[in-house]
Amino acid sequence: MDQFSNGDIFVGEIIGTAILILLGAGVCAAVNLRFSKAKDADWIVVAFGWGFGVMAGAYTAGTLSGGHLNPAVTLGIAIAEGDNWGKVPVYLAGQMIGAVIGATLCWVAYRAQFEANRDKDNASPTLGIFSTAPEIRKPVDNLLTEVVATFVLVLPLLSFGETKSLGPGATGTGTLLVAFLVVGIGLSLGGPTGYAINPARDLGPRIAHALLPIPNKGTSDWGYAWIPVAGPLIGGALGALVYELAF
Repeated sequence: MDQFSNGDIFVGEIIGTAILILLGAGVCAAVNLRFSKAKDADWIVVAFGWGFGVMAGAYTAGTLSGGHLNPAVTLGIAIAEGDNWGKVPVYLAGQMIGAVIGATLCWVAYRAQFEANRDKDNASPTLGIFSTAPEIRKPVDNLLTEVVATFVLVLPLLSFGETKSLGPGATGTGTLLVAFLVVGIGLSLGGPTGYAINPARDLGPRIAHALLPIPNKGTSDWGYAWIPVAGPLIGGALGALVYELAF
């Protein structure tokens, strides 16, 4: 992290995370909203949409910040590197702001479809477009799912050499590999909870959902919101610790 200035980190993470969330929430909107041409497309579309969102956001932000876009990744890299903890809050601030911006841009892009939700006879909850929710609501199991899925993100990411390859001007294959890893996690481990694997990815859009004037939007489910924050942070830390012990 030390090769990036605080200003570049902040700007890069805002831009990169905004792109990630715009494309990720965008594919969820495309699949779920009435009058969308992609309505009722299946889970594989969602998984690839999020993977491409990671790829676009990380490559865009790579030369400015390394393109973490995820507090769990930032935590894992900080543990693996053993220093630069002073830059962690800058990363987290940029990621959270970018996530709120990206979710808001998704609402702007699909505003007509969201407005169609005014029809109370056909209205549907909209939180799933922005944030995750479990298929079976069991907090311990939901937390463990997020821990395992994020562990499987951060350990391979560190093994790909992200801490070294994403320096200024880097356009290495590590970012592409991580994007496909995200697709794989979504396909294999996304079923139980919707695979947040990123506290900013869930919390930022959840805040946007609560604030945006979306008709008949339903609850923002704050009772569940701690799980997609705590689980990824625990999983990211465990992934980094295993990386340090094994590699």
